[in-house]
Amino acid sequence: MRHIISVLVENEFGVLARVAGLFSGRGFNIESLCVGETLEPEISSMTIVTTGSDSILEQILKQLNKLVNVIKVTDFQDADYVSREMVLVKVNAEERTREEVLRMIEIFRGRVVDVSPRSYVVEITGNEEKVRAFLALVRPLGIKELVRTGSVAMMRGEKVMRANDKQSKGGSNGEDVLRK
Repeated sequence: MRHIISVLVENEFGVLARVAGLFSGRGFNIESLCVGETLEPEISSMTIVTTGSDSILEQILKQLNKLVNVIKVTDFQDADYVSREMVLVKVNAEERTREEVLRMIEIFRGRVVDVSPRSYVVEITGNEEKVRAFLALVRPLGIKELVRTGSVAMMRGEKVMRANDKQSKGGSNGEDVLRK
């Protein structure tokens, strides 16, 4: 089963390595990992996509909560959230296929961000299914290269992830979807 986890951490040297080490040391796989500063520069938000059973997820959440620099861990499994990723794709765009490629880009509300005589670099942003569908559609035309950001996620509505809502390890302030 696929799981999306958000982790607020202190923005300090080595925190990313400790989180990644926790996963590798226990044989858990990370499908994607995105990290960036929050509104507070001393706090970073990590969005981790992983796979495993509910018992594996429970172990991951417990182990993450034990790390010193971890402020808050949120599992999006049973939550109402928005998730997006971005992909840059270098697609063959020969003279005979350029219009077809441009139509596909328009259908998926993408953008051409670079043009060369025989290729386009295209930016597509959306949920994982949208990105996967676009890639499947352009693959027969020839993908020269691609890079993906991985998923980032945020709760819908009024729920927010903030460090000043910090909970004690293993407790919940009732606003988030922390799994124990």
